[in-house]
Amino acid sequence: MRELLHRPVALVLIARVLIASSFVLGGLDYLGAQGLGLPDGVAPQPPSLQTNQNATAPNAFASGAANTNPTAPQAGESTPRKGTTTNKPLPQGNGQEMREYDLRPYTGYLTKHDRPQQAVIDWVLRETGSDVWFNEPFGFMSASRDTLSVYHTPEMHGVVAAMVERFAAGEKDPQVLNLRMMTVGSPNWRTRTHSLMQHVSVDSPGVQAWLLTKENAAIVLSTLRQRTDAREIQAVDLITHNGQTEKLASTRGRNYVKNIRQAPTGWPPYEPQTGEVQEGYRFEISPLLSVDRRYVDCVIRAEIDQVDKLVPVDLDLPLPSGEQYRARIEVPQVVSWRLNERFRWPTDMVLLLSCGVVASPERSTPTLPMLNLNGFTGTTAGRADALMFIEVRGRANENLPSATPQVADRSSSVNRGRY
Repeated sequence: MRELLHRPVALVLIARVLIASSFVLGGLDYLGAQGLGLPDGVAPQPPSLQTNQNATAPNAFASGAANTNPTAPQAGESTPRKGTTTNKPLPQGNGQEMREYDLRPYTGYLTKHDRPQQAVIDWVLRETGSDVWFNEPFGFMSASRDTLSVYHTPEMHGVVAAMVERFAAGEKDPQVLNLRMMTVGSPNWRTRTHSLMQHVSVDSPGVQAWLLTKENAAIVLSTLRQRTDAREIQAVDLITHNGQTEKLASTRGRNYVKNIRQAPTGWPPYEPQTGEVQEGYRFEISPLLSVDRRYVDCVIRAEIDQVDKLVPVDLDLPLPSGEQYRARIEVPQVVSWRLNERFRWPTDMVLLLSCGVVASPERSTPTLPMLNLNGFTGTTAGRADALMFIEVRGRANENLPSATPQVADRSSSVNRGRY
């Protein structure tokens, strides 16, 4: 009788143990889903979700699914900000207004030029500076081949209109720009020619400029040609269109040993790895005539690079036998010079630029090394006073009726450098 009385109690205890075990196991499954101790690859769901495996998970934690959106920010990344779409009118607090300028009188005859309107934008930026288009007061400028659209103050429109007028109403025919480059071993050529030249201020350090009448320019050239240390590098008649940029370049490669690496053949154990440095000169010029052709504004950009010498460096490399293998690399010692300047002068005069005693655009090596007297005269090999004569000669059909002019490189350049 007593066993019958205790049997319901035992059944109740067993039921309670089973219920408690189910809760414990469910809790372990829940903790395992959080990565707390379950074996790799086991990721059961919480007990409340195990009853319906096909139900849609309310959040990423419950479903255990990864973020499948590739554009969504990951852990540690910030959400990229998006611009606010607005229909507000353009600011007019400083009297800004929208104007369009017709460029067809200028671009219409430049059929062989790619994006000729870029020259108009470049010269406007050179005249106004770039800061006025990216700061207050609000304004912008955009150009197509036919139209220049400008939104800015009336004062800025006055500057833009004057610049556009030089293109639209200015010279349409191609112009001849004579460029002559020379080097002189010593700067003392100024002693005999100083009184023939009118000094012009220049912002670039080390650069000097003078204006000469065409008669005095001929005298200075004749004086320089009589010197034994003077050399005429290039004399060319450039055919330029008003405002467009023309280029000249003369570069050559200089090979050197830049590294030593293991040879795949096994012997010799190492082989040299060569590199190349470009030396020479690159020249860009952009002339813009006034409407009456009495003055010319000209942006000149020049670069000169020369390998002064190759500095040798010896390396001790290991061999399998434990010995050392001696090899040599070279480190280029490059001398460079840069010019980026804007000049304005009368078209009936000649501009003369002196770059100072810099790396010579052309390297000259004596035929017999024993005859190299640089060490006795005090001059340094590879150094010279680089001179540039620039003269506007007028229309091409009037100055070059029969000769075939040399046309500069027309390789396109999106970024034209400093304005």
